[in-house]
Amino acid sequence: MTSTHHTQTRRPLACIILAAGKGTRMKSDLPKVLHKVAGRSMVGHVVAAASALEPERITVVVGPGMEDVAAEVAPHATVVQERQLGTADAVMAARPLVEGFEGDVLVVYGDTPLVTPATLSRMIEARNASGDPAVVVLGMRPDDPGAYGRLIQGADGGLDAIVEYLDATEPQRAVTLCNAGLMAFDGRRLFALLDAIGNDNAKGEFYLTDAVAVARAAGHACRVVEASAEEVVGVNSRAELAAVERLMQGRLRSAAMAGGATLADPETVYFSHDTRLGRDVTVGQNVVFGPGVEIGDRVEIRPFCHLEEVRVADGALIGPYARLRPGADIGPDVHIGNFVEVKNARIDKGAKVNHLTYIGDASVGAKANIGAGTITCNYDGFFKSRTEIGAGAFIGSNSALVAPVTIGAGAIVGAGSVITRDVPADALTVERSKQSVHEGWAAGFRTRRAAEKAAKPK
Repeated sequence: MTSTHHTQTRRPLACIILAAGKGTRMKSDLPKVLHKVAGRSMVGHVVAAASALEPERITVVVGPGMEDVAAEVAPHATVVQERQLGTADAVMAARPLVEGFEGDVLVVYGDTPLVTPATLSRMIEARNASGDPAVVVLGMRPDDPGAYGRLIQGADGGLDAIVEYLDATEPQRAVTLCNAGLMAFDGRRLFALLDAIGNDNAKGEFYLTDAVAVARAAGHACRVVEASAEEVVGVNSRAELAAVERLMQGRLRSAAMAGGATLADPETVYFSHDTRLGRDVTVGQNVVFGPGVEIGDRVEIRPFCHLEEVRVADGALIGPYARLRPGADIGPDVHIGNFVEVKNARIDKGAKVNHLTYIGDASVGAKANIGAGTITCNYDGFFKSRTEIGAGAFIGSNSALVAPVTIGAGAIVGAGSVITRDVPADALTVERSKQSVHEGWAAGFRTRRAAEKAAKPK
């Protein structure tokens, strides 16, 4: 459901992703950019968006001790911003890897997971447009401009200045075009601009936004590209993380429906960034797709199902209340019913596992029928073993198949059996205690117990 937008840039491209923020308001031991949106870390989304432009290099700026962020973005290079003295200082940390780069340099943030390749592409196109701007700034028009810095444009539409809200005049505060933070630079001029940025401000920090004033003072043009405010929402708290998740889910739901899926109640269906749905898929209410799910054509997923790292082939029927765990491989026209859990198992074409069943570390042959309450006993406390069920086999209700064990094609297992040995093809196997009948016993039992109860003191 995700689409990649690729543009042929005129010059080589490098991307710097700023991901050094501690995210103290998240109140988390996890670095902010590693918190997930639609099953992928925020910085992972940004890396993916940048990668769609096929840059020559991506450099991620991290803070001290953020080895887990470096691991997340590998094989892309990381540099450490030791002092954390503002956004311009963060870009300067990447200098050893980017200085001398002759192309364009895109600077983006690791906590803006909704930014799209199309928007980044438009920034690069603007950087290469007439006038040879030294800096391109991404702008937005939020419903409430609030304390955002304002982008002040000249008569020619070029960017004259970024004015912080506290420094802005009343006419400037009336401007609705605000700074979204992302920038594209001419790599040949980038570090000369940054070297000229001072830190004469309340925080004593070096602000990347000052690059516009430096560039204009040097006689260079600057430009603005606009994006929706929704696309450049950043995350600094758990509440903002939830808001971004909601926006991302809206985007994924729209893409699913545009791609030919029916969502009975879109607001209750949750996708991962990499969910793949075929044509004419129907998804019921309250369905959750974890990462790594691929659904074929004409599949129906009924309400209250959870799927993660699974493949479901054409025409299958899943749920309601089914759980498909990693490694489940559901063949064409298979039925997986209510309160069925499948893990690391292949279910072949036309087989039915309709209710109250656990199938783990197993293969189920074509058109086999697995009765209610069947369990593949795959774990002995130390090792996991496989269960093989042949094509056309019939497993009676409430059976326990103790792995490793093979049920031959066409075999029948009687209800209530505990199967510990292989069953030949087309055989009947029954394992249960002999049934005994004592006629009249129940009536006598009731009479006796009723008398005992009546005789008890109140």
